[in-house]
Parts: sequence; C-alpha cells; structure tokens
Amino acid sequence: MLADPPIQREMDPRQAFQLLKTRIHRQMVDAIDLSKAGELTETVFRQQLEALANHLCARQSTVLPAEDRQSMVDEIMNEIYGFGPLQRLMNEEDVSDVLVNGASNVYVERNGRLEPTDVKFASDDHLLQVIQRLVGRAGRRIDEVSPMVDAKLPDGSRLNAVIPPLALKGPTLSIRRFKSKGLLFEDMVRGGSLAPEMADFLIACVKARANLVVSGGTGAGKTTMLNNVSRFIPHSERIITIEQTAELQLQQPDVVSLETRPANVEGRGEITQRDLLRNSLRMRPDRIIVGEARGGEVLEMLQAMNTGHDGSMSTIHANDTRDALSRMEVMIALSGADLPVMVSRQYIASAVQILMHITRLATGERKVMRISELVGCRDGEYQLEDIFVYRLRSVEDGRAQGSFYATGYVPLALNRASAAGIEFRSDLFVPRELTTGGSYGQP
Repeated sequence: MLADPPIQREMDPRQAFQLLKTRIHRQMVDAIDLSKAGELTETVFRQQLEALANHLCARQSTVLPAEDRQSMVDEIMNEIYGFGPLQRLMNEEDVSDVLVNGASNVYVERNGRLEPTDVKFASDDHLLQVIQRLVGRAGRRIDEVSPMVDAKLPDGSRLNAVIPPLALKGPTLSIRRFKSKGLLFEDMVRGGSLAPEMADFLIACVKARANLVVSGGTGAGKTTMLNNVSRFIPHSERIITIEQTAELQLQQPDVVSLETRPANVEGRGEITQRDLLRNSLRMRPDRIIVGEARGGEVLEMLQAMNTGHDGSMSTIHANDTRDALSRMEVMIALSGADLPVMVSRQYIASAVQILMHITRLATGERKVMRISELVGCRDGEYQLEDIFVYRLRSVEDGRAQGSFYATGYVPLALNRASAAGIEFRSDLFVPRELTTGGSYGQP
C-alpha cells in the first residue's frame, strides 16, 4: 500500500482536514471485516461504521481537536454514504447547482448566481474517488477508457463528470440538484416570472391540446416550466415522457417514463431519443413529452404532433422563438431526411402551435420573455405572432425593472379552446401592461 502523503503545515486548513479524513477513512477500510458485513442489517452496519469512525478519531487526539471530532465523524459517514465534502452544499435548499473544478475550486449557484465556496477536497485523487463512487451508485462507470459520464443519481439529481485526460486541470463535476419541493406555477406567477394572464393562457392551451415548445438557454428553467404546465393535462390521458436524463415529474396516474441509454465501452447498445420516440408511437400515447429535442428525433416528434398526438410538448435550446424554429429545421436535416427548406417549414408550422421563450437574466431572475403563436407558413416565411412579451427597462439594486405586455393579438388557439369547451376571460388579450405577482384565475 502506498504511504499516506504528509500533511504540510502550509496547506490550507480545510484541505488538511480533508486529507486527515481520507487517512481515517482508509484505516476504516482496513479495519472492516467484510466477510461479516453481509450478516448485518444496513442500520446495524452503519452504526458500527460510525462507532469505528468515533474510535479512530479519538486516536487522532494529537492532531484533531476534540471539538472537531464530531465534524470529522459526520464527514466520514458522508464520504461513505453521501456526497463527501459536498454534502453540506447538497443539503442547502437554495443551492440549485454544485460545480467542482478540481480539488480546490467548488462553486454553487444560488438564485441564478454563481458563488465560490470554502469547500475543498484533499486532492484530485480524493475528488476522483468521490466521482467514481457517485457514478457507480448510478450504475455507470468512469475511467480513462470512458472519461466522461452523464447520469442521474438515486435522489434525482443530474450528474456530469469529466476526468483526465479530457479535463486538463483535474477532475470536474457538475451536479444539477433535485429539489424535493419543485417550483410550482403559482410560485412562478408570484415571483414575477410571468404574469397571471400568461399563466391563464398557457393552462388553457394545455387543456385544449395545443402543441407546445418551450425554448431557452441552459439553466433558464425550461424543464421546470414543462413540469408546471404538464400538471394541467387531464388525468384521463396516457402520457409518455422521453428524456436523455429523466427529470420530469408528472403527477398523472398513467405516465410512462423512458430514458435513453448510452453506448457501452465497445460502442454498442446505444438507445437514442429517436429510437424511443419511434417505439412510443406503438404504446398508445395520448400525448408525448420530449424532455429536450437535440437532434434527428425532432422529425419523429413533429410527426407525432401531426398524426393524432395533439397536446405534445418539448423543450429546445434557442435564443428566441424564431431561433427555435430555425434550430428545428437544422435538426430535421440532421435526421437524414432530405427535405427542401420549404417543406420542412410547412411541416413545422403544421405541427407546432404555441412557442414560449424563457431567459435567465443577468440578475439571476428567470422571465418568460414571450409567448407566441405559430399561425402558419406563407411564401416560405413563418407567420409568428407574439401574444405576450416582456420588456426590460433597466436593472436597479440587482433587480430587473420591466413589465409584461399583452400585444393585442387574439390567437387562433382561441378556436381550439372553444371547441374543447374552454372559455377565456374577455380581457385577456386587450393590449396593455400586465400586473405581476398575486394569483391567477384558471380558465
């Protein structure tokens, strides 16, 4: 066994603490009788591990103050069962992302803003061990042969890791936290992410089975929005969700959740979103929800929207609603379908009715910048009409100053809603500045 590296006096105290923890952890591994571990229940085995950690920490009294021993024991247990040094951050409710750039640089995102933390790992090797344990818990592997992995952890969090030789400055780890209490539509309205009238309109569109596409950048809140609007799908309908990493949490009773599978080490066995979409059409869905359209699967998604699966939804990375349409054209080309641009545009225009764009502002706030209706395609150009828009005026004291507006355009989706027995408020589309906050009255 390799000798433990010495703890240097000039080392950062937090890093020295982590290095001491790895030594005690290694001593625990050497002391455990694994032949008897299988005879114990999980609770008893955990109690014995904690007792052993306490005993070993007490033996370190010359270098570990008594007041730090309980912290050391807690961190050792987190090293075995949790997220290691990151556990404290994962327990904080307002942390949405944990980002690790090597052993000494750990950042978190709170309320849309990145902040440095004082969390450190003992070394890059220590960080790599934590990554391998988390990845293994998700049933995946990461090593020099497969130095990059994207996985979902048992608690629902999404993990992405890249290690050397691809990561030049040490292992990197990104965790998008799973929140036990998701952000609800009501919270978004009260928080000013969209106006009550916009919420009313979106709910009516979902109930009326309009096909919906949510666009935005990374971390803008596309999946959160999709989760929220999907709450208003009737419980009598059968829904199939297709995602690269499962994040959607639908509340309806008849939901089938499908997740892609990456290729193995030999490059075989990959199941793509496109494969799942093709198969889902044979599963008698009422609606299909694609977590994020990324490539050629958009062709199958549009086919589903055009062939009896009204009310389907998806998200797409884009800078605006018009940009989302352009990206769908590119994805159709990536599918291998040799369609003229005019045909692709007609196909998209016949499938998608409502587009919504979400942006995360520099202040960290998330805003629905516009809700638009795709009326059709005339003379090769999309007829895209804005229904509601957000206009930013300025930023004061770290808060965005702006307003939501109804443009005055009366959407054709009104006819679809009326046919479904859904009535809109008479003043919903009157051109005016909309008030934010408060509650909304569902149509």
